[in-house]
Amino acid sequence: MNLEQALAEISRGTEEILVQEELVEKLKSGKKLRVKAGFDPTAPDLHLGHTVLMNKMRQFQDMGHTVIFLIGDFTGLIGDPTGKSATRPPLTPDEIAANAQTYKDQVFKILDPEKTEIRFNSEWFGEKGADFMIKLAGQLSVARMLERDDFKKRFKSNQSISIHEFLYPLVQGYDSVALEADIELGGTDQKFNLLMGRELQKGEGQDPQVVIMTPLLEGLDGEKKMSKSLGNYVGVSEAPGTMFQKIVSIPDSLMWRWYELLSFKSLQEIDQLKASVEQGANPRDIKIELAKEIVARFHGEEAAANAHKGAGNIVKEGEVPEGTPEVTIDLEGQADLPIGAVINKADLASNSAQAKDMLKNGRVKVEWEVVEPSLKLGAGKYLIQAGKKKIAWVTIQ
Repeated sequence: MNLEQALAEISRGTEEILVQEELVEKLKSGKKLRVKAGFDPTAPDLHLGHTVLMNKMRQFQDMGHTVIFLIGDFTGLIGDPTGKSATRPPLTPDEIAANAQTYKDQVFKILDPEKTEIRFNSEWFGEKGADFMIKLAGQLSVARMLERDDFKKRFKSNQSISIHEFLYPLVQGYDSVALEADIELGGTDQKFNLLMGRELQKGEGQDPQVVIMTPLLEGLDGEKKMSKSLGNYVGVSEAPGTMFQKIVSIPDSLMWRWYELLSFKSLQEIDQLKASVEQGANPRDIKIELAKEIVARFHGEEAAANAHKGAGNIVKEGEVPEGTPEVTIDLEGQADLPIGAVINKADLASNSAQAKDMLKNGRVKVEWEVVEPSLKLGAGKYLIQAGKKKIAWVTIQ
């Protein structure tokens, strides 16, 4: 594609590009650009909100550039303070390793393996000593850190800010130095961290990276950002029928936003779909088309063609539905796990509060038998049903 087309595709679904003139010069150079996006392995599963950045990475791959999927196994030890009203407990190395593996398993459903570098920032920080970290910390003042919105709010409300949280933006910024990134992608909530990369690259004599920010994807409610804790998410590993049903159920007002951020259809194809709705086409049919595209991406074309058959089906007593998902949960050194924790970890409940409510109301069954909230399960494989529509084979090991 020519420069104008490339810019239009890159600008699609972006909130801000800093600095666009520099992006134009990089594209004009004909150089194979290094495009970086970092993901801290804070949870074992990805949802569609996470894939907005990956879709943008795929666009750059299709233009012939190299993308770097950076897993922040070192930054995960610090804990990203972005948007947090309190210090977040850092993850353990074992949690990070387990989550990072699931990310690697899921990412190539979108990205081209031949044009992707999977990197871990422990590669360089694991070799750095205390003297390096002190030198890095010396490059920014406390006053500059307190310009950051979430730190400013916490400081004004007398909420705790730990010293190690100040290191996070510096460490993320140094990743761009280590990788010699030409472009870094990130959400709008990461602006401070992303710009830090530019500053540190200038200090190292590198050409500063262009920062491209994408908006945070609204969840199923059409209002708040997609989040597992809010229960308004679509997990990329969810069963095809569940995924299909959730996407078709989104508000019509959210439909084009999801097409812009999640679909691989061209802008021209999306304009044609918009025109069809203006001419009287049913918006539900357009959402079904989107649902099939996304289900096919993560489960294959056959699953997409049959996803509607499993959408919204009520589980019948004694009949295990075709395509029932299989989930594995780690005991993590414990002898057993509470049933509430099991159904929450297995995505049979949106959060622990919903799990508790379903147990209290007798809506959870193990091997077709209603269970008590006090039940604990040890190692083994169980058929677990939560409510009328969610069921899974759960292996605890």
